[in-house]
Amino acid sequence: MTERLELYRCEICGNLVQVILSGAGELVCCGEPMQLVKGNHKEEMVNEKHIPVFTVNEDGKNIVQVGTVLHPMNDDHYIMFIETISEDKNHLQLQYLHPGEEAKMILENKIGKTLAYEFCNLHGLWEGESD
Repeated sequence: MTERLELYRCEICGNLVQVILSGAGELVCCGEPMQLVKGNHKEEMVNEKHIPVFTVNEDGKNIVQVGTVLHPMNDDHYIMFIETISEDKNHLQLQYLHPGEEAKMILENKIGKTLAYEFCNLHGLWEGESD
């Protein structure tokens, strides 16, 4: 059974799929079951530059940035997207990123406690929480 907003990845072709509505079926790609992807988080602290951090910019806007020191955004190593999900899972914001851009996203609205995910092309999915 899948749960709303879970991420699944195909181990063969690399497709990454997010569940919009929960269902009882199995997600399959390239003839094989897709694998549930869980975000690495602070407890691992393997690579602090990958943890999404909530902060406020100079204009007073809430932002999510990847790492306390911004993650590099080179052609061979970059953040592919940042996504935030409200604690009640009713509000979601997603921004795709490309090499050369800053690893940041301005939040349209922050509703209570929020979870952020980022996906690094080399190191996979990481997560962080707002206070």
